[in-house]
Amino acid sequence: MNDFVFSWLNQYLSKEWAVFFTACLPIVELRGAIPLAIALGISPWKAYLLSVAGNTVPVIPLLLYLRPIRLFLISNSSFMESFFGWLDKRTINKSAQIEKYGAVALILFTAIPLPTTGAWTASLAALLFKIKFRYAFPAIIAGICLAGIIMTILSLTGKAIF
Repeated sequence: MNDFVFSWLNQYLSKEWAVFFTACLPIVELRGAIPLAIALGISPWKAYLLSVAGNTVPVIPLLLYLRPIRLFLISNSSFMESFFGWLDKRTINKSAQIEKYGAVALILFTAIPLPTTGAWTASLAALLFKIKFRYAFPAIIAGICLAGIIMTILSLTGKAIF
């Protein structure tokens, strides 16, 4: 799947735009965009900047619109109401740790370059743990910047996950 997405983006866009849009994608994010950029011959500094910028783009809409979408789904589907009820109960079990560390937890969660961590998931976590935009946004951006540094180093040393 990732190869298909990368090939399609590279076929129809410049290398730089392919990297930028790859970084916007959920799951792949900059963890896939930076190794892609390095493989395409883009300089590490430019790869970092393009990937961080691309990974930052979805954060504002996610933080602003996930809550209304969630409320819409709950009010229009009994399945979604049950699902989010279950998810809220499960989240409450972890809330003591998140409340203790708050935005720092979001930074670390975003920065760790592993599958299912990153800006998209951190935005969802901010919704579930009711972290306000003014705290969540800078924390997620800081995590993106750290993840970019880590992935650039890993890509240059040949130890990237993707």
